[in-house]
Parts: sequence; structure tokens; C-alpha cells
Amino acid sequence: MNPGLYDDLAAEELIKKHFGLRFDIKQVLVRSAPVSHTSEATVLLSTKNQLYVLIQGQSRLTLGEVKKIIARMGLRAELFIPPKGESDYFDRFAHTQFKKIFPGRSMVSKEDLAYYRTLAPYYPALIQISEVLKGTIYQFDTDSASSWRPVTDFSYRRIRTS
Repeated sequence: MNPGLYDDLAAEELIKKHFGLRFDIKQVLVRSAPVSHTSEATVLLSTKNQLYVLIQGQSRLTLGEVKKIIARMGLRAELFIPPKGESDYFDRFAHTQFKKIFPGRSMVSKEDLAYYRTLAPYYPALIQISEVLKGTIYQFDTDSASSWRPVTDFSYRRIRTS
């Protein structure tokens, strides 16, 4: 029996429960790779050949921290999938935080909210990937000089068709 089968089923259920996506795993490229001292990432390939990263662990992360983790893993994010039923989650959080800081401002632009979006709590995180940069996925390693080391080689680039 495949020892990772239960982990795959748990990941599918977590994605369905938290993000509201019907998700079938075709292949797990990286299972529970450390991406910080307290968080782990699983890199999944769906049956529709789309690459996703599921980040979870003990500590709460923000959108800004997740963006930094994805970049250091050698990946380019296409979409940060918000929690189930909250398509404007990041913008709504940013607008609330902005209004706390600047209560008198009535005209708020996307540029004004950019920083406050990065402060939104994002745990667990599900990210759709558009490209694996340099064909290598990295994981966190405190013993490495750069704190990141290669975990697997995988070439992927999503080409949008419609």
C-alpha cells in the first residue's frame, strides 16, 4: 500500500473544505517539504495537469510571507486561491486595515491597498503555479548557505489557452 495515500486524501479533503475546489491529485511531486521553521509545503499536480502548492504547518502565515516562500521555492505564482466563498477576501481585509489606519480617507485605490493585502492571514495557503523557474523546486534547509536547497527537478510552464 502507498504510504502517502492517506496524506493525499487528507490534502484533497482540506482543499475541498477550505477552498471549495473539487480537486483530484494526479501526482505529488514534493510531500511535506519544510518551507520555514514551522511550515511545510506539498507540491501537487492535478488530473488537469495544473500545478498547486499547499502550505500548512504550526504557525499562521500572511499573504506576504506566502509570496516570499513561493519565490524562494523557485516557483512563479499565478493565483493565490482565497478561502471558500470569499472571492474578495484579500481586498476586503486590506480595505478594513487601511480604514483603521486612515479613517478619514474616502477615495481608496488598488495601489493604496497593495501593502495591506500582504498582511492578510493566509493559513492554510493554496497557490496555483504558472511556472517552475530554472526547472528546480527548493525546500528550506537551515544547514545550507542560502537556507534553501533543491528537493526535486521538474519542468513546468502553464500556457494559457483561453
